[in-house]
Amino acid sequence: MLFYLGLLRTSLRSLDSHFLRSLLATVGVLIGVSSVVACMSILEGASNDILKRFKSMGSNVLYVFPETARVEGRVVGAAQTLTLEDIETLLRELPDDIDRIAPEAMGSTTVKRFQKSSEATLVATTAAYFEIHAFKCAQGRIFNKGEADSPDATVVLLGQKVAEKLFGGGDALGQSVKIGSVGYRVVGVLEKRGSLGFMNADETVYIPIQAGLKRYFNRKWLNRLTIAVTKPEQLEEIQKRVQRVLRQAHRIRPGQEDDFGIFNQQEALQSFSAAMLIFRVVFYSIAGISLVVGGIGIMNIMLVSVTERTREIGVRMAVGARRGDILLQFLAESLVISLVGGGLGLLLGIMFADVMEKVLAQMDFKTEINALIVAVALITAVAVGVLSGIYPAFKASRLDPVDALRYE
Repeated sequence: MLFYLGLLRTSLRSLDSHFLRSLLATVGVLIGVSSVVACMSILEGASNDILKRFKSMGSNVLYVFPETARVEGRVVGAAQTLTLEDIETLLRELPDDIDRIAPEAMGSTTVKRFQKSSEATLVATTAAYFEIHAFKCAQGRIFNKGEADSPDATVVLLGQKVAEKLFGGGDALGQSVKIGSVGYRVVGVLEKRGSLGFMNADETVYIPIQAGLKRYFNRKWLNRLTIAVTKPEQLEEIQKRVQRVLRQAHRIRPGQEDDFGIFNQQEALQSFSAAMLIFRVVFYSIAGISLVVGGIGIMNIMLVSVTERTREIGVRMAVGARRGDILLQFLAESLVISLVGGGLGLLLGIMFADVMEKVLAQMDFKTEINALIVAVALITAVAVGVLSGIYPAFKASRLDPVDALRYE
């Protein structure tokens, strides 16, 4: 133990004698490790947030989207294939498999009340949407079936943030707001919910489906069907039945591709995991380049140090130092540089992640620092130190004592 403490003390004294040079080598590792920490914290935060969003969508739910429309091979938008008639068909053909179906027509809008306004996502749907996703009202009620079926209904549900912007925490029930050029009466304000899939439910307003299709969107086709199944353990089998019924309803011949897409939460998570793997490779490759540069800096400094201290090495060998002792001394110096750089890099990476979180607070963006990230940062620093110091240390230990003593 005393030997290693002495080795550490000798290493620190040697590095201190060339402080500026050692500092520059440390900066290379600092930048590399801070890049790794920042990348990992951002990816962990984003991954956990998206996983949470997927889980909020429900494990007993299927999502049906229209396929992309193409003109001469170019994507021009969503195909106009899903309609309210599809809901009636599915409920009629699969009464034992399907519990509820919620139609959704989505867009963006500006909601106004006197001089106040709020940018929001607009969803035209039915009461089934709120039942499937377990929404609750902080004030008022969900619009009823009669209102959902009426093309002339003028009622609206507000997300929590929209209500706060327009009413400042006051009572919104019975008040009038404008969506486009049409006035709507507020019948309910939803409880704070946060993200629902890739949409923030608190920044969304909801209107009845028939009125939305007629008055706001001026169309008959839907953006999505959300289907709650009766038996979650048979989700994949029910998904195949839904696909078969929709193919028949859309008169799609055998061999032709579907004009709609259908997926469940597990499939969405698999696609997400594949996408995140690509991001991880890209992010860590960028951070890895910084670490390689830092490692080359350490190796360069250590090789210069070996050359400058050739005579010192000869003296040490002459008074009894073994080749292993010389090897350990230079490895220790390399490790000290990398560990100091790694420790400072860890702090800098945490600070950068914290700044990112504060800057993007409006987007509900969160970074995450956990024990794994700290461990990876320190292990990376040690690995860089060892790999960068091996060759200079080996070169120093292989010097001939007689030649080293005569070196000027």
